[in-house]
Order: sequence, then structure tokens, then C-alpha cells
Amino acid sequence: MFERRPSPSILVIGGLIACVSAWLILTGGVWSAAITAGFVPLRMTSNFASIEGFAPFVPVWLTPLTAAFIHDGWLHLGFNLLTLAIVGTPTQRAVGLRGVLVLLLVGAYASVAAQWLAGPTSPAPMIGASGAISALIGAYALLFGGGKAKAIGPVPAHVVHALWLGASWTLLNLAIGWSSAGSDMPVAGAAHAGGFIAGMVLLRPLLRWRWGVWRVAETD
Repeated sequence: MFERRPSPSILVIGGLIACVSAWLILTGGVWSAAITAGFVPLRMTSNFASIEGFAPFVPVWLTPLTAAFIHDGWLHLGFNLLTLAIVGTPTQRAVGLRGVLVLLLVGAYASVAAQWLAGPTSPAPMIGASGAISALIGAYALLFGGGKAKAIGPVPAHVVHALWLGASWTLLNLAIGWSSAGSDMPVAGAAHAGGFIAGMVLLRPLLRWRWGVWRVAETD
């Protein structure tokens, strides 16, 4: 049974994201911050500064982290903070503070890797914490999804459950990303899928790291 103590780290992480993003929104610095500190796929292969006229002050390898502190408006910020609060606290009770930090860190890089694969020549900056938070959602879905999948031949039930979750989340977010491509706020669907899959893959090793077990433990 997972411990029921408070999870201040989620509040601290959410507070940091909120403070930086709110300051950028209020000062109108979101666009310049997105260019200089957001993740831009084209920067992986080209001199992006000469194309856009901005000189990025953050190394490209660090932008998956800095991008998480930049949000395009209050709705974007509020939705991510609400999601973090809903899934972050129970997930931290299962995997601990170290586990949450690993999920967010790996999720951030997995999400930009997926976004880069989806469009390696895109000059559009990717910002927001949703890619990293998607890793928490992936772990949360396995922990508390209550799936009753059945084994398919030699494939165990828990693997079938994970595959269904991963496929459903990936298809949903790719569809959302495609449908929003021409809007003022396109959704990075591939990034959400990459973070989610990373969270599912990491859950069992993180449970092993904290509790010394491989199975998903009791959730009530």
C-alpha cells in the first residue's frame, strides 16, 4: 500500500513552472523566450539563429528542460498545472520524489525526441510542460487505470494493458496534433505520446527502485 503523506515536491515544481511562465506572460516575453529557450527541432541540424534572427542563449541539449517553463497563455499554463496536481501527487506516493524527478526529466527528453522525429525540419518552437507531465500520466495510467486486459497467447495481461494504453494515447494525441496544426496554438501531439510511453516504460523499474518489487502495488 502506498504511503499517504503530502507531496510537497509536486507543489514546488508546479510553483516554479507557474512563477516563470506567469512572469513571461505578464511581460509579453513568451515569443522571444520560446525562440531562445524553447525546443526547436530545426536547431538540431541547422543554424536556427540565422534563420529567425534570434541568438539562442540556451544550448539545444538543455532546451527540453527550459521549454517546460514557458507557456503560451494562462489557459495553457493552468491546464498543465491542473494535470500536474491531479496525477502528480498519487504518482509520487507510489514512486517517491526521486521517481517523480526521473519521470519528469526523462519525459521531457522523450517528448522532444518524439516531436523531433515527427518533424525534424520544423522551425516552430515547442514550449510547455505537458511533454514531461505526460510521463507522469503514463505511470499514473498503469498504476490506477484498473485495466482488466486479458493475455493474448504468450503476451501477459499487464503487457497487453500497457500496449493498449500506449496505442490509444498515441493515436489520440497524434489526431489532436494533426487537427490543431493550422490553429494559433498547435498541440505537440507527438511530444505527448513520447512522454506517455516513457512513463509507462519507467514505472516498473521505479517501483523496483523504491519498493524492491516489480509488480504494480495496491493503489488503495
